[in-house]
Amino acid sequence: MGLRAYSFSDAYMQEFDVVVIGSGPGGYVSAIRAAQLGFKTAIIEKYAVMGGTCLNVGCIPSKALLDSSEHYYNAVHHFQEHGIDVAKPKINLKQMIARKSGVVEKMNGGISFLMKKNKITTFHGLGSFDSAKSVKVTKEDGSSEVLAAKNIIIATGSKPTILPFIPVDKKRIITSTEALKMTEIPKHLIVIGAGVIGAELGSVYARLGSKVSFVEFAEGMIPTMDKTMGKELQKSIAKLGADFYFSHKVTSASVKGSEVTVKAQDAAGKEVEIKGDYCLVCIGRRPYTDGLNLAAAGLVADERGRIAVDEHTLQTSVPGIYAIGDVVRGAMLAHKAEEEGVFVAEVIAGQKPHINYNLIPGVVYTWPEVASVGKTEQELKTAGIAYKEGSFPFKALGRAVASMDVDGLVKVLADAATDEILGVHIIGARAADMIAEAVVAMEYRASAEDVARMSHAHPTYTEAMKEACLAATSKRALHA
Repeated sequence: MGLRAYSFSDAYMQEFDVVVIGSGPGGYVSAIRAAQLGFKTAIIEKYAVMGGTCLNVGCIPSKALLDSSEHYYNAVHHFQEHGIDVAKPKINLKQMIARKSGVVEKMNGGISFLMKKNKITTFHGLGSFDSAKSVKVTKEDGSSEVLAAKNIIIATGSKPTILPFIPVDKKRIITSTEALKMTEIPKHLIVIGAGVIGAELGSVYARLGSKVSFVEFAEGMIPTMDKTMGKELQKSIAKLGADFYFSHKVTSASVKGSEVTVKAQDAAGKEVEIKGDYCLVCIGRRPYTDGLNLAAAGLVADERGRIAVDEHTLQTSVPGIYAIGDVVRGAMLAHKAEEEGVFVAEVIAGQKPHINYNLIPGVVYTWPEVASVGKTEQELKTAGIAYKEGSFPFKALGRAVASMDVDGLVKVLADAATDEILGVHIIGARAADMIAEAVVAMEYRASAEDVARMSHAHPTYTEAMKEACLAATSKRALHA
C-alpha cells in the first residue's frame, strides 16, 4: 500500500509553506527564521506552553535553581568575609521553586509574543504525520485537523533516558523533571550519573545542605569533556561534602518507605550499597519521536531513535522533510538545535548556510562553571595530532581573587606546528560567557599567539584566556 498523498487543494486543510513540529529552541527559532524569510509558517506544540524541554524542564529552570542555591551558599559561607553581617539565612524552598516557575512563565510568554510578532500560526496538540506532505494535529479534547505543508521540520527534542531495571516512580526515584519541583530538600540525594545534568542538579542540592553521592559508570565527572575539567570540577563539588563512586555500574534501585537503596558494582566487581531518601537518575537523554507516525511519511528512526539526515541540508530521506536538534546526530544542546533551525530555514529558502559542528561549545552551569569548545586533549592524542598545551589558574587572576572565585583554570590546546588553537577548556567563574571568545578565535582560525597579543581589560576573568594562550605559544604566562 502506497503512502497517502494529499493535494493542497483539499478544502478542509490549512496550507503552509513550512510546518514545524515542536516548539523547543530548535523549533521556535526555525519557525521565526522561516517567517522572516517570507514563508507562511505554522508551529505545533504538544503541550499547553511553548519552549519545549529547554525552557520548561531543562536549561532555564535548572539555571534559576542553580543561581538561587548559589546565592544561599554565598550568604551562609562568604557574606561575613565580605563584611556583610546578616542573620543566619534560612531556605524557603517553596519560594525558590516559585521563583523558578515565574522565570519559566515569563519566558513562555516571550516565545508566544515572538510567534505573534512574526505572524506564525500556533497549534497546540500532538503533531503526527498524515502523509509526507501533511501533519495531523490531535488536540487534548480528541478533535483534530490536518495541515498541508510544502516543507516539514521535525524538532521534537528528547526525553530523559531511563534504565529498564530502575523503577522511576517520580516520587523517591526521580528524573531531572521532578528534581526541579521538589517539596523538600533531600537529606541524602543519590545521583546516578555525573554528567552535565547530574553535576548541575546534584550541586544545587549539595549547596542547599543535602548529602550528595554521585554514582558514575565512567572514570570521572562530565566524562564527555576534557579530563582536566572533570578532575577540577570534582575538587570543587567535593568541598560541598559530596561523595563519588566512579567506575561503578548500577545494578538496582529500590524504595522502601522513604528510603532508597541503590546497588552498584565497582571496577573489581564488588557490590556497593548506598542508601538515601531520594535518587536522581541522570544517565542521558534519548531522541523523542513517540507518536510522530513516521511511517506515514516514509521515515524510520534508527535503533537509538534518531532520524537520519543529509549532512549538507539536514533533509531526511523524504524530500521536503527536515529534522533538527536532539532527534538527529550530534550533541544534545539547545544552541546546536537553534543553529540547525536557522540552517534549515535558509536551506529551504535556497541559501547556502553553514554550521561548524566542531565549534559548538558545551557548558556545565555548576559553580564554578565549565565550558569547552573544540578538541579535548584525549581526542588529540587519539588522533595522533601533535599539540602544545598552556593553562592558567584562576587563583593567579586578580579579578578572581577579588571576587573570591579562585577555583579553576583555562586550558588552551594549540597545534604544535602552526600554533592554531584546536581546543579551549575552562572551569571557573563566568566560564559560560568566556568561552565565546574562544569560539570567535577558532572560527577565524586564530593562533594562540594571536589571542595572547590582544589587549584584555584588567581586571577581568578573560585575562586568564590571554595568559593561557601565552603559556601555550611560548611558555611565558606573565602572572603564573
